[in-house]
Amino acid sequence: MIEFIDVSKSYSRGVHALHQANFSIDAGEFVFLIGESGAGKSTVIKLLTCEERPTSGTVVLDNFDVSRMKQKLVPYLRRKIGLIFQDFRLIDSKTVYENVAFAMEIVGAPVDVIERRVPMVLSVVGLRNKGDFYPSELSGGEAQRVGVARAMVNNPRLILADEPTGNLDRENGEAIMALLDEINRAGTTVIACTHDLATVKKMNKRVIELRNGRVTRDDPPRVEEDFSKNFVSVKPQVSEEMRRLMEDNQAQTSDFNNSLRSQYAPKHDQKEDWTPSLKPLEASSPDSDPALDISALEKRIAEDSDRRKRRVKPQVMRPKTHPHGKHGQRPPDRVGEKLDQTQKLQEEKIY
Repeated sequence: MIEFIDVSKSYSRGVHALHQANFSIDAGEFVFLIGESGAGKSTVIKLLTCEERPTSGTVVLDNFDVSRMKQKLVPYLRRKIGLIFQDFRLIDSKTVYENVAFAMEIVGAPVDVIERRVPMVLSVVGLRNKGDFYPSELSGGEAQRVGVARAMVNNPRLILADEPTGNLDRENGEAIMALLDEINRAGTTVIACTHDLATVKKMNKRVIELRNGRVTRDDPPRVEEDFSKNFVSVKPQVSEEMRRLMEDNQAQTSDFNNSLRSQYAPKHDQKEDWTPSLKPLEASSPDSDPALDISALEKRIAEDSDRRKRRVKPQVMRPKTHPHGKHGQRPPDRVGEKLDQTQKLQEEKIY
């Protein structure tokens, strides 16, 4: 799903955030990015979301070279990525429900879909009864759960968590990590940047360590362990609510596929098994997400642009008029009249 091929990123004044980084992450993996401050962890996230572009090398996401993606296609890519921040980044003037719903509103989700999914996602994170609360009325752990709900409400294939437990105590930090583990078990790829080495060891997931912009360690998971047992506060509800959310995700994906078929499939050959043609770097992945069908989206945008250019303005019928006036008479010489009036005024002043 994700591949970094000799990726380097340099900033001004000779600062090297990444230097020939090489690693790959499969769909459905849970990966920790660890390292000291300035090691390059946040740069990896910015490269995946196209917030930054690599100085050299190739960044591949779902078989597409996002390092050279056109800027107008970046919003379509970001719709399938959920972001979790260390400082929560909630809108203080909106309630918990409105903060989560806003993530769906900006991608144009229908109102009925928003009203169905937001309570479902809040139930998964254990905040269904606090939908009317404002961020100032929440604890740090609850605010971060809202951030997790906002990241997963649009059914992303990838969740990027940048220090999700940095501002939390140990208990709340473990609860957030257990929740991310539950989301990962439902099929979502999770990449978490963290300094919390104790939690990293306890979860036994794959670990990629960065040091001075270089990949110095890439350890696979040692033991499969159900770390979600530490999420005691909402553990009895997580599995059932997650199952309902997964069913809704499948229905939503099916609706999206049908929409793509109606938009992109040739009218003379709209078969039930039609899928949009992909032009990836090498071979098309069998489980590629239609939402990241960049070639089809780019083609559609180009066609719309050409259609607007070819659009002909309607002609307005005007009555024909004679070049010298309505009845063929030459219009009066207004300039001559002005000159005569000026001359008369000057003569009056003289005499």
